[in-house]
Amino acid sequence: MAVLMLPGLAHAQSSAGGDASLLEMREAFRRNNTTQLANLLPAVRGHALEPLAVYWDIRARLESASPVDIRAAMERMSGTYWEDRLRNDWLLILGRARDWTNFSAELPRFRMNDDRQVSCYALMLDAASGRVPANVAAERVRTLWHAQREADDGCATAAQSLLTSGQLKPEAAWQRARLAVDANRPRVASQAVGLLDPDWAAMVDSVISNPAKYLDEKITAIRPRTKELVTLAIIRMAVNDPAAAALEMERTRWKAQLTKEERSWVWGVIGKRSAQKLESQALTYFANGEDRFMHDDHLAWKARAGMRAGAWGPVRDAVAAMSDAQQGQPDWIYWKARAVQALKLPDAVTASAQARTLLESIASERGFYEQLALEDLGRQITSPPAPAPLTAEETTAAQRHPGLRRALIAMRLGLRSEGVREWNYTTNLHDAGGMGERELLAAAALACEAELWDRCINTSLRTPIAQDQTQRFPTPHRSAVVTRSREIGLDPAYVYGLIRQESRFITDARSGVGASGLMQVMPATARWTARKIGLTDFRPAQITERDTNILIGTAYLKLALDDFEGSLPMAAAAYNAGPGRPRSWRNGPVLPGEIWAENIPFEETRDYVKRVLANTTSYATLLTGQPQSLRARLGSVGPRVGGDATINKELP
Repeated sequence: MAVLMLPGLAHAQSSAGGDASLLEMREAFRRNNTTQLANLLPAVRGHALEPLAVYWDIRARLESASPVDIRAAMERMSGTYWEDRLRNDWLLILGRARDWTNFSAELPRFRMNDDRQVSCYALMLDAASGRVPANVAAERVRTLWHAQREADDGCATAAQSLLTSGQLKPEAAWQRARLAVDANRPRVASQAVGLLDPDWAAMVDSVISNPAKYLDEKITAIRPRTKELVTLAIIRMAVNDPAAAALEMERTRWKAQLTKEERSWVWGVIGKRSAQKLESQALTYFANGEDRFMHDDHLAWKARAGMRAGAWGPVRDAVAAMSDAQQGQPDWIYWKARAVQALKLPDAVTASAQARTLLESIASERGFYEQLALEDLGRQITSPPAPAPLTAEETTAAQRHPGLRRALIAMRLGLRSEGVREWNYTTNLHDAGGMGERELLAAAALACEAELWDRCINTSLRTPIAQDQTQRFPTPHRSAVVTRSREIGLDPAYVYGLIRQESRFITDARSGVGASGLMQVMPATARWTARKIGLTDFRPAQITERDTNILIGTAYLKLALDDFEGSLPMAAAAYNAGPGRPRSWRNGPVLPGEIWAENIPFEETRDYVKRVLANTTSYATLLTGQPQSLRARLGSVGPRVGGDATINKELP
């Protein structure tokens, strides 16, 4: 961690005694020791992080505190992230307690306004009072509710109210249940259906636990609600065995008794699950349903299956059926252009012009598909012009900004998560319109100077027009990374591209599964690699040391790259998901690297591979000063030419 000796920071309101008391309060907060928090609070009065200390003190007793005490605490933190954080926490408590008087009084002051549960409570009240037309509120609640990953109170309560009033149709609850079953979240499904009838929740649990048994017990004539449960049962079956679900869907009674919408939705799940297994029959499954009834996620997998099969008609049709929001993403604009090019309809000249217009709309250096669009237009990928240098006034304004200063002080004290939250709030919601482009560049520069590379990168990425590549793609530890990479035959740009995605250059980063350091190496992988390269005195604690982490991480990456015959996308996939999975994913037709990457079944790994390769290309432009090609790095991916005998079976 950098010491953060920045211009102006030395005069921040902080003292050794206050720092120590603040850190004690952090530990007391973790233990929920309200007495110790109250006793320590006076010692941090006047400290730059006093708002954080006040938050800890009141948050630990928020369930029992009076509205007067809570509002007094917020007044003491006025204008800070921690004031709004406390307000968010209190609004959730007020919603669960159905204290709509205090909820309604506090809601207009909620600046972040980014909590789905709070939004659902608010929409329910707006619909009841007539401030928002009930049908508008119902549609917004439906969207928020369906986006919630877990069973909650806020959106479920709003949905229940709108279902009871008839403004939200029962289909919304069944749709929520379908999405939950497809995502393997049974509790969410039973909660959704339970809003329609509490007795049905147990039925949903039974269906999910044994869908085959439920389906076998159904008689030919089924009651109205039963067909919805049948739909859930076949979706559940498809999650584990799409072929078995497809056979079930061929039964005459389901063809006759399920609606076209229900059948299409189920075929969408079957097709998606088959496509995720990279099965050739996936498109056949999708063809049994109608695109207009399928979910965006199903349509995305239909498009991927079409790419993999070289069937561009299904790609075009799937993209055309997506929601406007999904169609507008660079990914699907790009694939729509590719489909138009391939199909040449209504004629080659018109199709070429249409595709070019689509590609022009996204072409830039900003990301994976934006870079591919540039190359498809016949242009090389270069570093965009640097923005005008920051003025002294802009730099000074960032250094003196109270929110940024608090964030920097928090991170200096080792309160990284608290500092990051304060930083993000400040750069996102400094005022009603957020920070302007020049303010963001100045804030990013401040983070770079402090060697807070994750804040430097993420803040700079938010500039809508200017692209400061030295902020977005910094090269810390340059001598260590470049020297080590070249010693073992790795492209330094590839190593930088991977580190940027893995850790954002946080040397002591640790993931939820135990990966550590700049290159996020797992303990078992570190031990194996250390032995492999003859690092006989390696100790697990060394993995967070910069040079050791780079030594072991690059060694493993090189071994993976050699095992995958120099394929950058497959080696990146192996680094993220282990080598066994990309070994399986490469089987089938030989595919352009971008199509292979888009068909990676795991969302995290799919996103990771694309980001690492785009990062690599951007880093190469900076390190070499020469135009670069993403497509050349992607290459093509297909079955191993030498067969299994050439696999490094030891590679973990």
